[in-house]
Amino acid sequence: MGYADQRFDVNISILFTELPLLDRPAAAAAAGFTEVEMWWPWIDAPTPERAGLDALRTALDSAGTRLVGLNFYSGRLPGPDRGALSLPGAESDRFRANVEVVADFAASVGCTALNALYGNRVDGVDPRTQDALALENLALAARAADRVGATLLIEALNKVESPRYPLLSAEAAVEVVDRVNTATGLGNAAFLLDLYHLSMNGADLSADIRAYASRTGHVQIADAPGRGAPGTGTVPLERLLDELTQAGYTGRVGLEYTAGDHTGPGAFDWLPAMARAAR
Repeated sequence: MGYADQRFDVNISILFTELPLLDRPAAAAAAGFTEVEMWWPWIDAPTPERAGLDALRTALDSAGTRLVGLNFYSGRLPGPDRGALSLPGAESDRFRANVEVVADFAASVGCTALNALYGNRVDGVDPRTQDALALENLALAARAADRVGATLLIEALNKVESPRYPLLSAEAAVEVVDRVNTATGLGNAAFLLDLYHLSMNGADLSADIRAYASRTGHVQIADAPGRGAPGTGTVPLERLLDELTQAGYTGRVGLEYTAGDHTGPGAFDWLPAMARAAR
């Protein structure tokens, strides 16, 4: 088995960052990728002008790349924010305003995986209040995703980079998945299994794969420490992806690692060309 047996896409919010956003789909295509994913690109605009959405759609289409994963509005990312949906007040309102925008854009480009970051704990706010607000907003997002035939993804992050984020294990994220599916009755919420974040938390990655592969809607990878390309750290990513396959996971694997401006010719030589194209 190995990397050649997986189906990879590349995250153009963290890779190809030496280029303007609208040039990144073409750069990904030049590197052999036919599918890309991204964070919400308008950090301060949950409801951007239509022209911006149209320009992004045109860039994807012109490059021959398909958008397969998109975040809902998550605040400043990268940066101190880790989502908006559990934050009372203006940020929660911004998330709600963004939900239908994301769903409609996803429908227009055929994107079927929408990631909703939970948000940090807030000083002076009861965590139970935040969790109730989160469930309300996640149910809203799940219904919007269902309307366009998409899966709602819920992700665990790591305590080193996101110490105030409450979902720091696969178990905690899957518990939220279950609550959302129970609340909506739709069954379209799933776990986003990010092997980098779980490894940074010291998780038993093989055990998490065995326990949650069937609940997983998408996988993301980076090596650790350092959040670099596979082979730059100590995480046995190739073996773990084989374990995911053996556990029944057949979905995509998103490359969500940092490379600075090192995404030119040869940067993806570690990954067989056949694994970069949808099949």
